[in-house]
Amino acid sequence: MSRLLVSAALALAALGIVSPVQAQPGHAPKLRVVECGAESCLRITGHRDDSAAPVLLNGHEIAVNGRHRWTARVPVAKVRHWSAPYARSIQLSVANEEHSAQLPIGLLGTRGDLAMLVVSVK
Repeated sequence: MSRLLVSAALALAALGIVSPVQAQPGHAPKLRVVECGAESCLRITGHRDDSAAPVLLNGHEIAVNGRHRWTARVPVAKVRHWSAPYARSIQLSVANEEHSAQLPIGLLGTRGDLAMLVVSVK
């Protein structure tokens, strides 16, 4: 079964439907919401072969700490400004390799105040 999946992935990559860069899960950046002062930030960690290669978030260059294994903290307000409304993913470009990273659920959704929450036992 795994040979079939690998063969299918290679065939799709050869046709240009799936890029081989996205097929490497080991290099996919990881996202997590963390506190940074009074606001929330999106912590992004990843790997790059060239330590001087720029890291772009939705086309905007971001400052990173580290050389090959890097970390960046971007305020959620800035991610919201750079993203489409209600976006569920962001585009990261690391050394001209494109990665689509899933945002935490509801991160860029609207902030609504709950007037009441009803919990029932079944």
